[in-house]
Amino acid sequence: VSDKLGVIENLLSKADRLVIGGGMVFTFLKALGHEVGTSLLEEDQLEKVKGYIETAKKNGVELVLPTDIVVNAGFPAGDTPVAPEVVPADAIPADKMGLDIGPDSQKLFHDKIVDSKTVVWNGPMGVFEVSEFAAGTRAVAQGLVDATKNGTFTIVGGGDSASAVRNLGFPEDGFSHISTGGGASLEFLEGKTLPGLSVLE
Repeated sequence: VSDKLGVIENLLSKADRLVIGGGMVFTFLKALGHEVGTSLLEEDQLEKVKGYIETAKKNGVELVLPTDIVVNAGFPAGDTPVAPEVVPADAIPADKMGLDIGPDSQKLFHDKIVDSKTVVWNGPMGVFEVSEFAAGTRAVAQGLVDATKNGTFTIVGGGDSASAVRNLGFPEDGFSHISTGGGASLEFLEGKTLPGLSVLE
């Protein structure tokens, strides 16, 4: 997750809107003072994320966070049962783990994407490999497909997102561009110099 924080820092001076889901969202929810249970969390990044929330306000960047979360007793592997439950994003039980965005957030994220002129998507919304936690990623992918039909330029950046699009059965021509270079596209969005591009200049 900390790999992606540099991207957010750079985009806070460029984007009109940032929609945050996936593993990164719990550090944002915690920074806002909410309980995140056993969800993925980077404690050492909390102060940095609090700063991003302030910068977003100051720069007039709309920061869109989920309003509800799909939780489970733990990561769906081994003996951990799959028993998804939808809870408010600010009321995750202390013994539960967030694994996807909930139904209200799916609609919210979809509508925010469709309302945009250029969309860059990096990273799934949840553990999309398990069908019970795939709806958030599906909603975002559908948002990009619907936006593309409306003339929005849509970019799917990174191996996880590209494989999610394929695994969930979306047509590749439903998006303007799909890049499998996850690390490279993140570095590009972070404003770093990419050797392959600089050599062309």
